[in-house]
Amino acid sequence: MKASVIGSGTWGTALSIILSHNGHDVTLYSRLQSEIDEILKEKRHKNLPGAVIPDSLCGTAKLEEALKDKDLIVLAVPSIYIRATAERMKPFIRQNQVIVSCAKGIEEDSLLTMTDIIEEVLPQADVGVLSGPSHAEEVSRFIPTTIVAGAHSRKTAEFIQDIFMCDCFRVYINPDMRGIEVGAALKNVMALAAGMADGIGYGDNTKAALITRGIAEITRLGVKMGCRQETFAGLSGIGDLVVTCASMHSRNRRAGILIGQGKSYREVMQEIGQVVEGVYAAKSGLQLAKKYDVSMPIIETMNQVLFEDMSARDAVKTLMERDRRLENQKLDFLY
Repeated sequence: MKASVIGSGTWGTALSIILSHNGHDVTLYSRLQSEIDEILKEKRHKNLPGAVIPDSLCGTAKLEEALKDKDLIVLAVPSIYIRATAERMKPFIRQNQVIVSCAKGIEEDSLLTMTDIIEEVLPQADVGVLSGPSHAEEVSRFIPTTIVAGAHSRKTAEFIQDIFMCDCFRVYINPDMRGIEVGAALKNVMALAAGMADGIGYGDNTKAALITRGIAEITRLGVKMGCRQETFAGLSGIGDLVVTCASMHSRNRRAGILIGQGKSYREVMQEIGQVVEGVYAAKSGLQLAKKYDVSMPIIETMNQVLFEDMSARDAVKTLMERDRRLENQKLDFLY
């Protein structure tokens, strides 16, 4: 297959390595020719230690060249750049072109998922999503990883599955595209919270509480939005949440640690040096909670920490002192 990966960050590069490993003809695109030249010359990516760029990988800084006559286009730019990138791609996308989104986020104000945006800008495309617990640092070194592909049709989902699946990258399929994307976006906010607790110096009990109550919040919202509850018990739900909250590969967790140590989100984003998706997802998550009238106390509190100068310790205290309640509102006592 001929595949193109739009975005030469860590995730786009890792997926390029997997696709090349699978024997496909792969082109990696960056707007910066110097970035492509460095990757191809050094056979390394500066943020993927231990990963080796295959000799077969091609690169370009010309968008038309990257998109022409491709069986699959992988869109792997940060969520805040998805709309602008799709607009630039518009002149070169043919009818029924398969595009798979690998960004994790929800657009602020419009509250569209990434595939919603792509379908709005590129209505002629056949759009899918690839998501799950998959740090680029490990995928690029062929560490066994399991992920999920979603699409409107089984045919497209299986097409994506077949192209990506190999001995180190197992791909399941799921028709619930929106559920996959809601879980993927909002777990980043929970990872900020988990990292924040680490930065304060709290322990495993606190992290377990945030992960468990975090997936409860995400599931409540997702079901209200028409998603399938089962999706949030899967790879793009609890799977992605666990790996993002627990790993130092996670830039959202690392950012949360710095916030817990007293830094502002602006200072943190400058220090991390990469896009911290959870900061943007916190705003859109709160907007969704209000739109669908869903209780999301962790999302709400993280917005207060990020944008209203609430301290990390006060945030945890606020969550711990909420009114007592049932663990699950669908359960009740016999008497």
